[in-house]
Amino acid sequence: MSDPEGPLTAVQVRIYGRVQGVWFRAWTANTATELGLAGWVRTRAEGSVEALFAGSRDDVETMVARCHDGPPAARIDEVVREEPSAQPGPDVDAGFHQLPTL
Repeated sequence: MSDPEGPLTAVQVRIYGRVQGVWFRAWTANTATELGLAGWVRTRAEGSVEALFAGSRDDVETMVARCHDGPPAARIDEVVREEPSAQPGPDVDAGFHQLPTL
């Protein structure tokens, strides 16, 4: 049976700006969970936030669009799409997680 919202997809993004110390990871995890996405979010030692979103194409694109605004205290300078480090698969229902800083 096909997914009514379209095929599964994965997008990895790097978010630059004032994104650390403003609850960006928690906001991302909550927003992605509300959209039913799987994946992860983590801060990077150089100051960016990195995330992988997996789910229906529409929901993934909605999440990427929301990353351009982020939580209220954030200031987003740039959202860059990167090649996903993982593709969606049977574990897409594993949920969304916050990972330690890399």
